[in-house]
Amino acid sequence: MSDADLTGRRVLAVVTNYGVEQDELVVPVEHLRADGATVDVAAVDDAPIETLVGDKDPGRKVQPTLTLGAVDPDDYDLLLVPGGTLNADSLRLQDEAVSLVRAFASSGRPVAAICHGPWLLVEAGLVGGKRLTSYPSLTTDVRNAGGTWVDAEVVSDDAAGFTLVTSRTPDDLDAFLREVDSALVARGAALAS
Repeated sequence: MSDADLTGRRVLAVVTNYGVEQDELVVPVEHLRADGATVDVAAVDDAPIETLVGDKDPGRKVQPTLTLGAVDPDDYDLLLVPGGTLNADSLRLQDEAVSLVRAFASSGRPVAAICHGPWLLVEAGLVGGKRLTSYPSLTTDVRNAGGTWVDAEVVSDDAAGFTLVTSRTPDDLDAFLREVDSALVARGAALAS
């Protein structure tokens, strides 16, 4: 999918322990690790993460690396927010997750959210002035929060001091991961200069 060398880049994925869409977590984690990035998966607690396929069928179980409360956001270059309706709806109620996304945005580090994942950014008050996409059911939430929602496979927006990469569904993962890679390469170049 990519020839990006992400060696030395660190990515944090944030999820709840139930309901994350399997491919929106597993595919990016495997892709980023294959390209050399270190990826941690932070969940609400240290129990296995029960993923779902299509928001209803049981998927793979994933062992979190750490809990949301144990994360030091300064250790990471990019925040990944997978979707899944149940996961995203619960994640936005986790104070630690809201604080983490705010920490990334306020420090200018990129955030990548797919499907229902942008709900966390809406909750954190970070979509105002941003152009983004998501699962279509979030359109009104994004607009009410001051964002501009567009129907596109991937949107990368650098407004408001941080890069936000968004996609609609698992069908958009190739484009999403291409832009995530670009954001990580740009972050590495900025750190090197």
